[in-house]
Amino acid sequence: MKASEFDQKFEEDEDLLTCLNVQGAKRPNLDKTHVEVDIPAWMVRSIDKEAQILGLTRQDIIKSWLAERLQGRGAQ
Repeated sequence: MKASEFDQKFEEDEDLLTCLNVQGAKRPNLDKTHVEVDIPAWMVRSIDKEAQILGLTRQDIIKSWLAERLQGRGAQ
């Protein structure tokens, strides 16, 4: 397919997934690394309370907070 055809389909709000080969596609910089951190019990309790309010797991809220902090500093 020519780029002009792809652009036209995009402009017409057509489903472009049928035009793409996403087999084996990967998002960059999402490799996982296990990290062990000692956190005081009061912090864990506070994190767990906040996670419950937001409907997230402890791990999800910690990752979310770290990402927010790092993005605020322009780190990636």
